[in-house]
Amino acid sequence: MTFAESVYEYLKTVPRGKVVTYGMIAHAIGRPRAARQVGNALHRNPTPVVIPCHRVVNREGRLAPAFAFGGMDVQAGLLRAEGVEVTDGYVDMEKYCWRGSAHSEP
Repeated sequence: MTFAESVYEYLKTVPRGKVVTYGMIAHAIGRPRAARQVGNALHRNPTPVVIPCHRVVNREGRLAPAFAFGGMDVQAGLLRAEGVEVTDGYVDMEKYCWRGSAHSEP
């Protein structure tokens, strides 16, 4: 499985209404120092509806300023449709961060 495929498979496990960070994904797939590469893989997401890249935010909960599939407003809209509150481009990580994986950021 390629790096990007590992990212996509992990992201498919994140439930609706929850978010994860680039670093959490990198750590979960065994490449803890590859958060930027996670972002690059998500930017090339071949099936944005199937692979929910809108559920990925930075470690502070900020949405992606250059969300590849329509910009930050589209990402915010997709998250809101799942019940995630977005305020000024940020998500409350205490409330919405998914920690259901065996791995999380160090």
